[in-house]
Amino acid sequence: MKVLLDIELPRTLDEWQKLLTKEPRPGMTVEGWLFEGPQVRRAAEQRLRAAGVEAHLHSAYKPLVHHFLERLAHEDLARVTVHYPVHPNAPPRRFALEAYPLVDMLGAAELQLVPKPESDALPVYEVELAWRDGRRRTDTVLAPNRVHVDHLGETLLSPTAWLRERRGGTVVADGPRESEHEAVFRHAMDCLRKHHWPEAEPYFERLDIRVDLPGIASAPARETGWIDTLEALHEDLYFSLLEVFQRRSGRPAGDRRLQPGQIVPDIRASDGAVRLRISVGPWTPPGDETPTGDNTPLARVSAPLAPDRAMSELAHIEGRRFEARSVQGRSVAGVYHPGAGPALVISGAQHANETSGVVGALRAAHELARRPDAHFALIPLENPDGYALHRELCAHAPRHMHHAARYTALGDDLEYRDEAPYFEREARHQAFALSGAQLHVNLHGYPAHEWTRPFCGYIPRGFEMWTVPKGFFLIVRHHAGWAPQARALTEHVCRQLAERRDLMAFNAAQRASYNAHAGELPFEVIHGTACMISEVNRPGPALTLITEFPDETIYGEPFILAHDTQTATVLAAVDALGALTLP
Repeated sequence: MKVLLDIELPRTLDEWQKLLTKEPRPGMTVEGWLFEGPQVRRAAEQRLRAAGVEAHLHSAYKPLVHHFLERLAHEDLARVTVHYPVHPNAPPRRFALEAYPLVDMLGAAELQLVPKPESDALPVYEVELAWRDGRRRTDTVLAPNRVHVDHLGETLLSPTAWLRERRGGTVVADGPRESEHEAVFRHAMDCLRKHHWPEAEPYFERLDIRVDLPGIASAPARETGWIDTLEALHEDLYFSLLEVFQRRSGRPAGDRRLQPGQIVPDIRASDGAVRLRISVGPWTPPGDETPTGDNTPLARVSAPLAPDRAMSELAHIEGRRFEARSVQGRSVAGVYHPGAGPALVISGAQHANETSGVVGALRAAHELARRPDAHFALIPLENPDGYALHRELCAHAPRHMHHAARYTALGDDLEYRDEAPYFEREARHQAFALSGAQLHVNLHGYPAHEWTRPFCGYIPRGFEMWTVPKGFFLIVRHHAGWAPQARALTEHVCRQLAERRDLMAFNAAQRASYNAHAGELPFEVIHGTACMISEVNRPGPALTLITEFPDETIYGEPFILAHDTQTATVLAAVDALGALTLP
């Protein structure tokens, strides 16, 4: 292992307390915005007050949401109108998205989000409040941001720490201050951009970025409202580094064939110390996992399956075994179950942090294996290296999305790997060849709560549509000449899903929240399920049905709903396939 950087950084809150209590400040009041949780900020206010400094400390991350959480009794509100800022260096709905999940937090209260005229001034929300007892009030909520040029040379608007001092009624100091979160991000990016990497991909086997620092973690609106600045730092570091290595490789932005190696941002909460350690080393070798001994029926599994349980379930499905090997040497196991009916391929965990599809694929295959004519090939866990990393990271941060585990150990998306050696993708090749399937049901998930990149403009670049959940939806892709079959397949599946009342209620609630904050969903809604149907020219079966359940970070009954839905979709697709007229 080679250490590239190992530094300790000051905690912003500690530095501010030293600054503000260094000398007497009669008549001085202070407002500050930091990436700290409310309890920590309240305690700091008390300490400053004891030292003679009147201070009010706010959250620099999602300040409007925290204003409602910390400074408003919003249970009895009747109506809220938020006039949100529009800035020339940000997407028009950036601050409407940053207000998420306010519509869920307010319950029965009516919420309107209204754009203000575009301005390059410091962003400010104007909030009109009306209570059921007739009281009215207007609050002003500052959203401190800085305009900066990022590692791709783009000019962005990003949240920042901010300090404002007043003497009497006069502002004597007012401006951004680099927080420890921003400093960690800057130091990490500077180090890795300037490092002398090899000329060709992959540039490393495993790149570890270990960060310890305090942060914010809260859940203002059940599952969809989880807020965590440490998770956000993981996301920003991971995707920013993909962008850096894409540019280094000469590939276009967003090219999923990029193979930089395995990037592992490991972000952990500390009680105040701030440390950044970056190292490169070999991949973690596969080990023999201790059997979990979990005998919970698949239909009631409430958390991602352990790999040994997934393989045990696969072993009980009759058929011809096939296998590929992952980059790190793990088995990518599958089974081909021949039958008289039309064939399909079922796969899960292409993106290994999307875990409900593993359970759904196995449940559906067990059901199909009991049908006399069933004809399918199954790969329940396509990306075992990413799945192992996901389990490693979830051991200390189970509520984080962990997109670093999304791709393979080479850092690419296995679906887009188009050159040998194919490693994991070879299992798909075998499944397609053995079955001759014209339909691939590819079970996916996506974030169950908001996804942000706060130090690169807030909204995830290249994934803007995925920033907040929008319910379960389908992506249907078809080859030229297969549009009628794609439409018929989609209609049939959505019609059967419409019979599931719990899913329809879930979809309606999430779409309403999405519409409030993100605007109209750019999908067609068919029988209560959002769908996107498109023609593609890609290898593989003529029809691909991709499921998208917001499953990242969910547990318990929400996770059961996720794999119930995945299972039902596969079975509905099988029924639809039998009724299609194939070219």
